[in-house]
Amino acid sequence: MGPGRSHATFLFVAERVAGLLGFDDDPWSLRMRLLMNVLWFILGGWISGTLWLLAGVLLAITVVGLPWTPAAFRIAGFTYWPFGKVVVERDTGAVSLLLNILWLLLAGWWLALHHVVLAVALAVTIIGIPFAWQHLKLAVLSLTPVGKGVAEV
Repeated sequence: MGPGRSHATFLFVAERVAGLLGFDDDPWSLRMRLLMNVLWFILGGWISGTLWLLAGVLLAITVVGLPWTPAAFRIAGFTYWPFGKVVVERDTGAVSLLLNILWLLLAGWWLALHHVVLAVALAVTIIGIPFAWQHLKLAVLSLTPVGKGVAEV
């Protein structure tokens, strides 16, 4: 099996996996999105996503944290597989505003700061710029998560 054959096999598998995940874009975009998501997951996305899942479970256990539980699970899903997704506004009501203010004061600012610091460190490496962009999206989402959603591009 030569190098051309293994490359063709990878492309075949990547297109099939992307098709199973519901991507209907051009093959190049699908392959890049899949490759970047796999790299993201292997290089640390699984840790962040799992921590957000754990945070969601802990928030659910404490009755006081129940309003933030869906947001933590939404962020976990976004953290596992961020490429090809964007953060969108879903609900901008008074309850969302109040919950976001409380979140911002208690946890949001330091979570967002953490993602911004990681983004800056990754952007300095040049090759890490795509990952830095994902950390900036996570910073915006972790700053005020209630009333936000994640949509496919």
